[in-house]
Amino acid sequence: MKVALYGQFYKPEDKIYIEELLSILTKKNISVVVEQNFYKGFSSEINQKNIDTFSCYEDLDNSFSYMFTLGGDGTILRAVTYIRDKNIPIVGINTGRLGFLANVQKDEIDVAVDFILEKKYKIKERSVLHVATNPIIPEMHPLNFALNEVSVSRKNTASMITVDTYLDNEYLTSYWADGLIIATPTGSTGYSLSCGGPIIAPTAKSFALTPIAPHNLSARPMVIPDETIIDFNVKGREDEFLLSLDSRIVTINSAIKIEVKKADFSLKMVQISEQTFLKTLREKLLWGQDTRN
Repeated sequence: MKVALYGQFYKPEDKIYIEELLSILTKKNISVVVEQNFYKGFSSEINQKNIDTFSCYEDLDNSFSYMFTLGGDGTILRAVTYIRDKNIPIVGINTGRLGFLANVQKDEIDVAVDFILEKKYKIKERSVLHVATNPIIPEMHPLNFALNEVSVSRKNTASMITVDTYLDNEYLTSYWADGLIIATPTGSTGYSLSCGGPIIAPTAKSFALTPIAPHNLSARPMVIPDETIIDFNVKGREDEFLLSLDSRIVTINSAIKIEVKKADFSLKMVQISEQTFLKTLREKLLWGQDTRN
């Protein structure tokens, strides 16, 4: 078996978990290939020799059984840019904060590896958004997809912007707001949630439209079928706005038309049987707990 290992950057406090993971995988005769920049960060700190590295999407293929990520949910969002449509399942080890996606806790690494080898897990597919612009924005390609959300927002102004929005070519509304978020079920517990959007179960075939600080109080978040094609363009007092695909940001102007739809590939996440989405919700959002003390 061969696995990839990815982290956004090396943090000294993660040294113990990197060492533990590499040691366990080596003992299990599992070949490990580490993302190049991540490896450079810890190579002088950790005594692990003869490690192969990868640096781009083209370096990964179907010989990889899994990708382990070490960090938080943001690390997984970055890891998706390496995997894209390769269908390599992600095992997210949470050394960050919330960890809705990275649901293997850092003190459960050995148990998680054993569960994976024994096939005691489920593969959960997560929908991905595809973005197209007219005219094409060269710097956005080929990373024109998002796992969490696509959003548009104001750039160099404190004034509201207007987002003219169409669903399957039918006019929906013009949002007068700071911006608009199109969130997947995965992204529904992120930026969209902080703006008042609904929590959507990961397997639901839906997207959420969530306005950011809308001027009209009647402009409420809306859940739509995930086969819907969303078109919009943005205008305002300034002519430049921000288009964000997860954490990747490009500048657009009012002449650019934007289309968002479900991508033709999905992300595969490994869910260790004991850590379900509902369990994560209860733990991370403190549901059912009396916090009055």
